[in-house]
Amino acid sequence: MTSHLIGLIGSGVGPSLSPALHEREADHHGLRYLYRIIDITPLGLDAAAAGDLVRTARRLGYTGLNITHPCKQTVIEHLDGLSPDAATLGAVNTVTFDGERAIGHNTDWTGFARSFTRGLPDAVTRRIVQLGAGGAGAAVGHALLTLGAEQIVLADALPARAESLATELERRFGSGRARAAPLGELAGLLGGADGLVNATPTGMAAYPGTPVPAELLHPDLWVADVVYRPLETELLRRARRLGCRTLDGGGMVVFQAAHSLRLFTGVEPDAERMLAHLTDLVAV
Repeated sequence: MTSHLIGLIGSGVGPSLSPALHEREADHHGLRYLYRIIDITPLGLDAAAAGDLVRTARRLGYTGLNITHPCKQTVIEHLDGLSPDAATLGAVNTVTFDGERAIGHNTDWTGFARSFTRGLPDAVTRRIVQLGAGGAGAAVGHALLTLGAEQIVLADALPARAESLATELERRFGSGRARAAPLGELAGLLGGADGLVNATPTGMAAYPGTPVPAELLHPDLWVADVVYRPLETELLRRARRLGCRTLDGGGMVVFQAAHSLRLFTGVEPDAERMLAHLTDLVAV
């Protein structure tokens, strides 16, 4: 029986449910599958260490890796090739090993797109405010514009990063489809927006809090979060209290995990069963 050793590289990923999510689905397919956490924070490493970790994992016989914050972009220069999606987005969340070559993929954007159409199927998407323009933000922005959003307004703690992503999205999807705005303009932006997406790590167990003041939310706004641990972030909890429609990060993590598992093993996972796995896991 072929065995698979998978790792997750990122910061503050100790509470991640990815190991159990992957291993439970692999069990259904009779796979020998071991998924390990590689948390750079307790190791005293930063995002620049991603390349060394990828090289070490390949030498140790790993089948592949998932990559998360803050390494989705820093890892790229250390890879031997990129899938078309990863090259287009400039962000990698999955690495497979092909002999001596490490190949980067992006399953985040398809994961978010499937989750969004499933969870908010009739949401109005004339104008969307998106917080975060890093690796997850690149995937989410691409997904929303692919799904037909008219315009995305990007705000990031690093303004140059928001400007860069907006330029790239406009190049890809057309003039006027994306623009950057300062975080200081959120009050005005959200007042006229249909939806808000948090594509930052704020709200994760390791990064508690809310990325936007609750008083800026309003009942006509739908609110989506890419964070899934916890499923109900402070942002979503406050939005629900106001009557906003919300979308948690559970669907995105499941659909991207299913795609990654397929890349690692060649088997076709059952995404609906994996959603049930997630429901069980978050209840523990």
